[in-house]
Amino acid sequence: MKKAYRVKKEADFQKVFHNGQSMANRQFVIYSIPKEGQTHFRVGLSVGKKIGNAVKRNDIKRKIRHALIEVDQEDQIKEAIDFIVIARQPTREMTFHDIKKSLIHVLKKAEVLN
Repeated sequence: MKKAYRVKKEADFQKVFHNGQSMANRQFVIYSIPKEGQTHFRVGLSVGKKIGNAVKRNDIKRKIRHALIEVDQEDQIKEAIDFIVIARQPTREMTFHDIKKSLIHVLKKAEVLN
């Protein structure tokens, strides 16, 4: 995933948290906010320290990024939107396919997919 597709700045994260809408399932929480005039979506990832050590957290983030790339190719994520994906405890034991399935479910609930 290109860096242009990521929410990196703390101010952008806080804007999405405070002004966006949230939706959740057992594995993920999604905060989303529309951004008019933006040519592509931007995503921020958050995996807390309670989930595991740095190696485990980075592995989960890699799986989420890869799932988002595949979801975007199949279902088309809305273009003018910023969203944050927060991983919960159950993602620790999940396979890539489980992560992708759960992510699609919560993205549809949050109306991030077209």
